[in-house]
Amino acid sequence: MKAKSLTAPIILLFSLFFSLAAAPALAADGPHEALHLDGAVLSGWWALPFIGLLLSIAFVPLFKPHFWEHHFGKVAFLWAALFLIPCWLTFGYQAAAYATAETFLFEYLPFVILLLALFTIAGGIRLAGSLAGSPKVNSLMLLIGTVLASFMGTTGAAMLLIRPLLRANAHRRYRIHSVVFFIFLVANIGGSLTPLGDPPLFLGFLRGVPFFWPTVNLLHKALFMWAALLLIYYALDSYLYRKEGRPKPEGSPAEPLRLEGGVNFLLLAGVLGLVLLSGVWESGTRFHIWADLSVYLPNLVRDAGLLGLAGLSLALTKKEIRAGNAFTWGPIAEVAKLFAGIFVTIVPALAILRAGSEGALAGLVALTTDAAGQPVNYMFFWLTGLLSSFLDNAPTYVVFFNLAAGDAVNQAAYLVNSLPATLAAISAGAVFMGACTYIGNAPNFMVRSIAIENGVKMPSFFGFMFWSAGILVPLFVLLTFIFFV
Repeated sequence: MKAKSLTAPIILLFSLFFSLAAAPALAADGPHEALHLDGAVLSGWWALPFIGLLLSIAFVPLFKPHFWEHHFGKVAFLWAALFLIPCWLTFGYQAAAYATAETFLFEYLPFVILLLALFTIAGGIRLAGSLAGSPKVNSLMLLIGTVLASFMGTTGAAMLLIRPLLRANAHRRYRIHSVVFFIFLVANIGGSLTPLGDPPLFLGFLRGVPFFWPTVNLLHKALFMWAALLLIYYALDSYLYRKEGRPKPEGSPAEPLRLEGGVNFLLLAGVLGLVLLSGVWESGTRFHIWADLSVYLPNLVRDAGLLGLAGLSLALTKKEIRAGNAFTWGPIAEVAKLFAGIFVTIVPALAILRAGSEGALAGLVALTTDAAGQPVNYMFFWLTGLLSSFLDNAPTYVVFFNLAAGDAVNQAAYLVNSLPATLAAISAGAVFMGACTYIGNAPNFMVRSIAIENGVKMPSFFGFMFWSAGILVPLFVLLTFIFFV
């Protein structure tokens, strides 16, 4: 797939609603509560554009692959417009513009900038030399990536190791399973031990959860999932390896392993430092954008710094290294366009969730407490997880974090000290079940796109869910009985 403009339809959509609302709204000095969508008045029908986009991602590539390859950005734009135009007509153009501006400023743009930085920098690191994809080698690569994910983020670890894994297995007939388990472990469950690993845990850290709280409280749950998945993978890969006749790579003689583009490791450290700094740097300096929307200085410094580090990576990395990685902009282009539509169309779904017992999903919310009003931890695990599989796992985590904490003055302290098992259930659900679908966590789609570029015929949207239902769901059931009942 050739890289195309990442932003043309998105800028058009954003500019349309922002320009319609900006002139009158910027002059208003009163409160802006009316601009917020009230989830209590939204019916489930408002989620139809989001469902339509998911079905498009699932089915259009199957039946119209060439159309999808050239027009997936337009499809995402269409579904976003099918939410925003009715929102405009029902609640007013300012409400539609506010929903767009809030989503893009505080969720989509930081999301894409971080992904772009990690994608660019990790794409400048190449593990060169001879690496043959045997069951032992593949399992070791998955283990290393899984451990690294908690310290350099799931996106960073995935982008660092997916290309070496694909090159090591280029001579293999069966490769799909390796990419699927890579998504399970490196792109998701591996990032469960620190706030640097996955966005939901980082949001918990910003709200006051201690940095090493996930390390202590999710360690045994993570180790259970890591061990189970690695054992299943090793058994499956060994069977397929024998079925293939234990193939060996053909061509040039064996070369020692070596890392190229080492300067990018320093840039990766810079990315992690900027992300962590934005979480601990308290500054009242902010830049007013519109209505009650303001960008705070730490976040602005973080995003500008991330773009700067991506630029440095492009400038400092030899072109031969990126060529050796078969580096292209196609995967990040696909993620940027599709997730723009996803971030916009999930706005009403998240608003309904935030409404809690007053929203259209009140029945689901009620399942999280028993007759005595105590939290039902296994329901927090499954509801947070299942919704994180289809919605963005970071805001879903926040919704259930707030729901569990209730009216506590210091929500983080209350959950950490009084309901640690509940917070662990919410955290595990958000991180672990992001592996259930391609859209459950950002690197999933990027790994899929890179694999397809390298000739791996990846499963469809529902085909991938078939893998996760058959492998992950039984493990999640066991996890529930061991830790959350």
